[in-house]
Order: sequence, then structure tokens, then C-alpha cells
Amino acid sequence: QVQLVESGGGLVQPGESLKLSCKAAGFEFPLYQMNWYRQAPGKEREVVARISSRGSGEYTSYAGDVRGRFTISRDNLNYTVSLQMASLKPEDTAVYYCNVRKAMIDYWAQGTQVTVSA
Repeated sequence: QVQLVESGGGLVQPGESLKLSCKAAGFEFPLYQMNWYRQAPGKEREVVARISSRGSGEYTSYAGDVRGRFTISRDNLNYTVSLQMASLKPEDTAVYYCNVRKAMIDYWAQGTQVTVSA
């Protein structure tokens, strides 16, 4: 079955960087678009970044408020997708989730807390 396990996250100060990683198993990882979402307290879950499959050129896209600060990447050999976050702001504070949609079903990692605070 599909498994997504995240690592990374934590407490950082504004302006600092952090990297999240998500290890996938149970599906042909290179064939699927991978996504990062986040959910802040009292808000809906929102997409942060996407990276298309290997066959689709691994194109990336970002939410407007993270473009230029966050970088999504994938390692198809090790079935891992990462989110490098730089110049973090307090408004980036949220639980971050790795996601894949397979056969019209959304699969989610367990979520990892990112807190940006002085």
C-alpha cells in the first residue's frame, strides 16, 4: 500500500531555512506528481508546491507566497521528495504534508510541524 513518511520540521527563527523530506513506498514513485501542502491553525489545507512526474519533465510550481523562497525536488532513485524552505516567515507556520494522488485517491503523510517564531 501507499506509504508516505515525512522527516524534518521544527522550530526556526524568521529568515532561517529548513528542509522537509518525504519517503515514499508502495507505488511507482517516478510516475507520479508529488505535492506539498500545509495547514495553518484555523485555515484550510493549501498546496505549497508541486513537482510533476519524471516522464512529464519534473516541472515545478509554487504557491505565490512561497515562490522564490521554497524549492521542491525529487529523487526518483530513492523515492523521496523534498521541500527546501528559505527565508522563512512567521506566516509559514503550519503543519506540512506530503501528498500523492493515485487512482483518484489522495494519500497523505503524517504531517510535520513547522514553526517560525522569534
